[in-house]
Amino acid sequence: MVKKKEVNTIKTPPPDRKCIFTGEKQSKSNLVRFVVGPDKVLVPDILGRLPGRGIWLKASRHVLFEACEKDVFSRAARTSVTVPEGLTDLVEKLLKKHCLDILSIAYGAGQIIGGYEKVKSSLLIKKVGVLILASDAAAGSHIKITRFIDNKQIINCFLGDELGRVTGRKRLVYAVIKPGGFAKKLLIETSRLLGFEENASI
Repeated sequence: MVKKKEVNTIKTPPPDRKCIFTGEKQSKSNLVRFVVGPDKVLVPDILGRLPGRGIWLKASRHVLFEACEKDVFSRAARTSVTVPEGLTDLVEKLLKKHCLDILSIAYGAGQIIGGYEKVKSSLLIKKVGVLILASDAAAGSHIKITRFIDNKQIINCFLGDELGRVTGRKRLVYAVIKPGGFAKKLLIETSRLLGFEENASI
């Protein structure tokens, strides 16, 4: 019997990119990509799919504000670039929308469990990828559920109404995502979002 050859597949880590403001090399998951449109207007490319040469910046409200103030984008693009008014708020809005889109897809795939009792049960049997708590919930609501947490990561940057909309409810305070790709992806994307939400936590 001929033994089949074993093939070792090595996953290549995503290439690093250099922040045009700080000069740091970081994973693309820690940066926001921008491109210059045909009209020389700067466009945030949250999904990293737009055509054109990418300009990368650390996912930080402060860094983006300073980069705009010092016209760093024009220097990086080697041409005069128009920065749209309210760009920092626009990037935050787009990042949040992207995160909520991930949640919506995860819910459609049956990967999200919502409601206090179901979330509590999931935490007790330790089948949780990440715990999600509404940022505008009462302090007592957080204490009520966090006592069941065993070193689980918590996402706390969405309003209860926002969580409700993606899960077909009026409002949602407690939710968990099952272990797997959706949980990992959401942790990465909310990390970028938190660079623009000063009062959020993860």
